[in-house]
Amino acid sequence: MKILVTGGAGFAASNFIRQTLKKYPDYKVINLDKLTYAGNLNNLKDIEGNANYKFIKGDIADKRMVDKVMRNENIDVIINYAAETHVDRSILDPDAFIRTDVIGTYNLLEAVKEFKIGKYIQISTDEVFGSIKRGKFKEDSSFKPNSPYSASKASGDLLCRSYIKTYDLPIIITHSCNFYGPYQYPEKLIPLFITNLIENKKVPLYGDGKNVREWIYVLDHCRAIDFLLHKGKLGEVYNIGSGVEKKNIEITKLILKELGLGDERIKKVKDRAGHDWRYAVDSTKLRKLGWSAEYDFDDAIRETIRWYQNNDWWWKPIKSGEYLEYYKKQYK
Repeated sequence: MKILVTGGAGFAASNFIRQTLKKYPDYKVINLDKLTYAGNLNNLKDIEGNANYKFIKGDIADKRMVDKVMRNENIDVIINYAAETHVDRSILDPDAFIRTDVIGTYNLLEAVKEFKIGKYIQISTDEVFGSIKRGKFKEDSSFKPNSPYSASKASGDLLCRSYIKTYDLPIIITHSCNFYGPYQYPEKLIPLFITNLIENKKVPLYGDGKNVREWIYVLDHCRAIDFLLHKGKLGEVYNIGSGVEKKNIEITKLILKELGLGDERIKKVKDRAGHDWRYAVDSTKLRKLGWSAEYDFDDAIRETIRWYQNNDWWWKPIKSGEYLEYYKKQYK
């Protein structure tokens, strides 16, 4: 099987690529990534010499580039991880989100249609549903996005739905809760707070910190995508969740405790515009097929903290901006 993973130099996709090549030594993986600020080939440094792995620098919003890859690489499956994902950045500059999450998705769907791709998996988010005070979002819950980021992802997902219904394309759509784990870009809550504290800085906590998120360890999410790649039903939508819900203040205090620090390291900041109160997804549909999350949250968050403690070679150049300048020169 030859798999095109878009956005493969990013956090979740790089973990998926590594796991796939380890589990399926006869599979080939093409990593198509634009190498924006969050795309980092150091995420895959340990497998860059693997004969079954290939990196191509390219933008899914560039249709000619997408079509060229399809013609040259004989792709069987597309897994679309490529996305602009940071809510704060989407508030400041929505343009990049529309290009990647909407136009990019459209180009990939057209490629599925034109080049007869066997399966396409859309990696999306629970944020498309908006906020929920009680209960959990189901696969058929209404979309009510509250940020340019979640609106752009919802738009891409709706395009996927339309191509299923109109063209009968072999598409699976997924909506996941929040990821955490190794190689996550340190603008997100967990890696930002861990690395700030390691650097003897304070952690910026929005508002009262009582916003609730459901969290899944990145390797459990990779397992879910692998499961759907082989056992998911085409044309279906699947929620991916762990059932583990935590307030942001709980996450913050857990990290502080693990690092032997106190609440004085918390710096409360003005809440984000349009900040959703709570996300939670009902993943019964996926679990009934036979998948379930395996990683215990407390164990996995401790392992994540240890990873950032032991791998400052990876995140310090990111926070200083050094790595971005290197890749600009290396991959013009």
